[in-house]
Amino acid sequence: MATHITMIEQVKEQLAANEDVDYQNFIIHGHSVVLIYIASIINVPVMQERIAYVLIQESAAEQTKENFVSRLNNGTLFPLLSVMAKSPEDAINQLVQGKVLLCLNEANKIFMFDLVKYEKRSVSESQNELVVIGPQEAFIEDIDTNLSLLRHKIKHPDLKTVRYEAGKYTKTIIYVVYIEGLCNPEIVQDLDQEIRKIDIDAVLGISYTAEQMKKGNHTPFPQFQYTERPDSVAASLLEGRIGIMQDGTPSALLVPVTLLSLMQSSEDYYQSYMSASWIRIVRFFFAIISMLLPSLYVAITTFQTDMIPTDLLMTITAARENIPFSALTEAFIMELTFEGLREAGTRIPKPVGQTISIIGAIVIGQAAVQAGIVSSPMVIVVSITGIASYIIPHFELGLAMRLLRFPLLVIGGTTGLIGVFITAFIVFGHLVNLKSFGTPYMQPFAPLVLKEWKDVFIRVPSPAMKDRPTAYATRNTRRQKQK
Repeated sequence: MATHITMIEQVKEQLAANEDVDYQNFIIHGHSVVLIYIASIINVPVMQERIAYVLIQESAAEQTKENFVSRLNNGTLFPLLSVMAKSPEDAINQLVQGKVLLCLNEANKIFMFDLVKYEKRSVSESQNELVVIGPQEAFIEDIDTNLSLLRHKIKHPDLKTVRYEAGKYTKTIIYVVYIEGLCNPEIVQDLDQEIRKIDIDAVLGISYTAEQMKKGNHTPFPQFQYTERPDSVAASLLEGRIGIMQDGTPSALLVPVTLLSLMQSSEDYYQSYMSASWIRIVRFFFAIISMLLPSLYVAITTFQTDMIPTDLLMTITAARENIPFSALTEAFIMELTFEGLREAGTRIPKPVGQTISIIGAIVIGQAAVQAGIVSSPMVIVVSITGIASYIIPHFELGLAMRLLRFPLLVIGGTTGLIGVFITAFIVFGHLVNLKSFGTPYMQPFAPLVLKEWKDVFIRVPSPAMKDRPTAYATRNTRRQKQK
């Protein structure tokens, strides 16, 4: 068995090249005591007050060695909880995560105190899921703060949190949160197995975790719902879904997910049911427009011109009279340009980004029309399509529809409407067969659950939604008492 001196030497040897590691040495009743810590990630004032100062007082007190060691062992010496390290490796791993090590040489023991303190930003408004009515707070990068925000929403002992650690070098903390008795326990077990199987060097964002757990990688549609709003996570947990939260990421994941859940916004439930229903109808309409409008325009103007009213056809023909490209090439040029402007607007510094992206779109579109590169109707079609994609509440779903827009555009420009319709049916068939952790992606359409249509295209008044969605909750599906 290795001596305690050997343990200290092993710790110091592995930390030799780390110049931000601090050591404080004490001699207390003949015992050699060393404090080891990284000042940048711990609460130094608390450490000095509750550990170092206590050791200084102890060294001046008239007490026996046995009394000092016994009080250290039974945890009555310091006003802080301590845990004994199992090995030098355990001590080093905890040190770099914000623990303070107290090494007692002669007793062959290392005690660890949790005084972690990382710099973090304050809770701010949501940046990507803006609402006019409802809570404005959003998650930040600190997992403890995020858990407190969620606990503030759900004050019940059935809210369970399961802690994991992933990443060989990052040691990232991951929490699975759910309400016991509401969610499907099989999905909880499935998530437990998937997270435990993650074996990579680093987990720097929650998208790393989602990528490792994604089932059926050959689909552009998201199998996890990203959200940065605590109220969205709380509402989803109350429906029987399960959340995944990760340290260092201001977003959470929700599973299982359906296409309809990705088309809903938290603001739908803060507004009156009539306003929310109207907005949802508009949202569904423009979601279809964002994926199909360019391909339909190209297909009709190229192959099915007899479907266009005569006056409108003459206007389109006159606008395209001097255009040197086909409708398909013209649409591709404008779509790629719009995608480039969208990406540039994201990367440009915020003070000038919005102005440049708007002015850039107007100037480039007008110049392209005047130069005879594209026609005015095509600019209108692409502009409507681009704006429509922003109506989709969740970015990942909007990105999937933007991606599908291009193959649909090619098919529409080469085969006409018949090709567009066949491709659309193929996409729909793919969605029907897709599942997220065993949950059908198209429920309540496939399988057909008519009683859950109360919260699909329209939202009925809250008292009428007495049951939880069967897609998520397998137990205790009743959420309101009968009046």
